[in-house]
Amino acid sequence: MEVILIKDVNKIGKAGTVVKVKDGFARNFLMPKGLATEVTPGNLKKLELDRQKLLLESEQRKVLANDLKARLDKFSLTISVLAQEDENLYGSIGEADICDALKKEGIEIDKSCLALDNPIKALGIYEIPIILHPEVKSKLKVWVVKK
Repeated sequence: MEVILIKDVNKIGKAGTVVKVKDGFARNFLMPKGLATEVTPGNLKKLELDRQKLLLESEQRKVLANDLKARLDKFSLTISVLAQEDENLYGSIGEADICDALKKEGIEIDKSCLALDNPIKALGIYEIPIILHPEVKSKLKVWVVKK
């Protein structure tokens, strides 16, 4: 039996794909749990419309990400913090702190977009990779200075 997957199913396929599975598996597991629907001309048409809609939304997000990338490439962020005499910070600066500082500058970025390996624990200049879209990446220059 062929079904259209509504959600990702391990070892079967990703959402939006048409897969062939055994009748019992489809009727007793996939369909009752809302993981799949039967292949019909109407469902195939709906699947194609959903794909086009997702593609359009992805393109719009990519355009917005490119605009933000252009803005971030010209931007550097300065964060003032309390530090010891040996230039180590009393605390550390993480993704949430950077996002808050960017928000104060008028730039909204989700903290999951920041690819900060370890929290910043010393004064200095850092380049933080930012993943705005799977195809759009940028780097943010962060200056950590003593208060």
